[in-house]
Amino acid sequence: MTPLLAIEKVTKTYGGVRAVDGVCLQLAEKGGIRGLIGPNGAGKSTLLNLICGLERPTAGEIYFKGEGITSMPPHQISALGIGRTFQATQLVEHLTVAENVMVGRHLHTRVGFLTSGFWLPQIWREENRNRIEAHQILDFLGLLFKAGRSIQHLSDGEKRLVELGRALALEPALLLLDEPAGGLTPGEVKVLGEMIHRLRDRGVTVLIVEHHMGLVMEISHWITVLHHGKVIAEGPPEEIKRDQAVISAYLGRGGSLA
Repeated sequence: MTPLLAIEKVTKTYGGVRAVDGVCLQLAEKGGIRGLIGPNGAGKSTLLNLICGLERPTAGEIYFKGEGITSMPPHQISALGIGRTFQATQLVEHLTVAENVMVGRHLHTRVGFLTSGFWLPQIWREENRNRIEAHQILDFLGLLFKAGRSIQHLSDGEKRLVELGRALALEPALLLLDEPAGGLTPGEVKVLGEMIHRLRDRGVTVLIVEHHMGLVMEISHWITVLHHGKVIAEGPPEEIKRDQAVISAYLGRGGSLA
């Protein structure tokens, strides 16, 4: 069976530094949650950037649904079904919550640039359809009651969920989450974990980069560990907790991830 995502011997160098060093990784499952962990500077965010086209590999190939995407620009990769969130939320402050989610619908918009300057019936229908889709996503995220509010009035946790909603508006088969629990309260982290589980149940495959060990160990069915750009371990959470190479990379000898 063709894997959803296949990364084959991918390397990314900056001068003499190898941020990603010969990484091989496959996501074959539909609706799985894969954790991608490692110490600071391990190459995790760089690998996500390579997958979604924000950066190009120095060597190696990346395939999505069997199609080579190594040299594709980001908008084409998104159109194939890869969504992405970032470490720092990138929302439009002067737009409402619903309008920020609607931004993610742009790849499914059929009205062209020239016709969008006129308030024609087809433009109104598409705008209304996109707003309905955005409200459905916000309902799923538990934020429908804040659809008309400004982003500036949301908590950090709510902003994370809105960014997640914008990514979901792309209708992704694969969702890349880059430290979504950063800056969240314990209660917000719990809500985030529940939301990621619900996405899995909907058939969305999730690749999550996260430093919050409690979250990633709880929600992931399989974990890949990077250190100095290389994969040093893979396996289910209980095995990763006990892996001495992983423990050493994070904490030094004698530590524990449990």
